[in-house]
Amino acid sequence: MDAVPRWANVAARLVPLTVLPFGLWLIAMGLGVPLGFSGELADGPSWRLTPSVLTFSLLIGFFAFLALGLVRPWGEVFPRWIPFAGGRNVPTLFAASVASLGAVAVTFVGFAGALGWYDTRDEAGAPQGVAAWVMVLCYAPFLAWGPLLAIVTVHYLLRRTRGTHSISESRAGSKPTGNGASVENDSPALTLRTMR
Repeated sequence: MDAVPRWANVAARLVPLTVLPFGLWLIAMGLGVPLGFSGELADGPSWRLTPSVLTFSLLIGFFAFLALGLVRPWGEVFPRWIPFAGGRNVPTLFAASVASLGAVAVTFVGFAGALGWYDTRDEAGAPQGVAAWVMVLCYAPFLAWGPLLAIVTVHYLLRRTRGTHSISESRAGSKPTGNGASVENDSPALTLRTMR
């Protein structure tokens, strides 16, 4: 049986999807796709704007992807290819603290950005009409990033500190003993019995 419940897997998988529409919108803006702006932002790609929005889009996508580590084995044991840390256990409090700070930060940034866009919608050069609604609809899922990350982080912390078996143990066929240790299921018959 998998150590991570289905709801936690679903929540973690949703995190990267929350930034996808906004990231694509940013890429479109950086490439000069007309998004309803007037002024400098309507002039198309520029040496200043394009690299910054493309980099920002890739960064938010990367950080959102890291939420999957809270429900995957690489969130419990560092992958072997990582220098010096490869193969070692990920410190639970370190991972949970970083994820918690991330959840707070993206929640704050997300809602501050939404309020900022709301306040500037009537300014000269801002998208109007359908273009404004497209911008809002692309940004709206971003607001769920922080709350979803917080939920997955709490689950990660509880799962790793309550002495239940790890994801890697559950995939290897281990069975929790109740005290944090695990017993390997060597026989297929024992494995079948424990699965029932």
